[in-house]
Amino acid sequence: MGDDDGLDLGGDDVTGVDSGGKKSGGLSGLLPNLLKFVAIGLGALIFIVTVAVITFNILSGRGESQTVIDPTSEYIGTRPQFSTFTLIGQLSTRTRDQTHTVVVDMLLEYDLNNNAAATELTSRVNQLRDFTRNYFSTKYYTELEPENEVKLKQEIREILNTRYLDTAKIRGVLFNKLDLMEI
Repeated sequence: MGDDDGLDLGGDDVTGVDSGGKKSGGLSGLLPNLLKFVAIGLGALIFIVTVAVITFNILSGRGESQTVIDPTSEYIGTRPQFSTFTLIGQLSTRTRDQTHTVVVDMLLEYDLNNNAAATELTSRVNQLRDFTRNYFSTKYYTELEPENEVKLKQEIREILNTRYLDTAKIRGVLFNKLDLMEI
């Protein structure tokens, strides 16, 4: 028996080719795996950033509305119906600058069929009259001009709901009359 009879005893292969026919060692096997992990990492990073931006826009309210309302459309939502408290009556007082007299007839709106609110408003009618007189006497003539009416109504509603009423909630303020007369 000679050395070249074809027996392989598992020794080291001098040519660098293993028994499967693939080249062992080197960067050729490592580079595709490395590129695959880099691509997965970049994809995950892009996904996380996209989700974070979308979530932030939704939570901050800066995202665009999904519903587009045509401002020229004729549809206007229905306004809820309220009960009206009318017992305050017509009051007159001078403005803070003492140059005008204010005559006001104010109505208060509260939830429809809310008997507890009606009872509370009725029991506090004198306090409501006093508040109304004091409120308008602290305002200057320029603050009572028609372009400020919405602001006045909002301010009156907030003051009544926070300082004067316990269970009743005023939903709206209406003026039957709001006249300014020069003295």
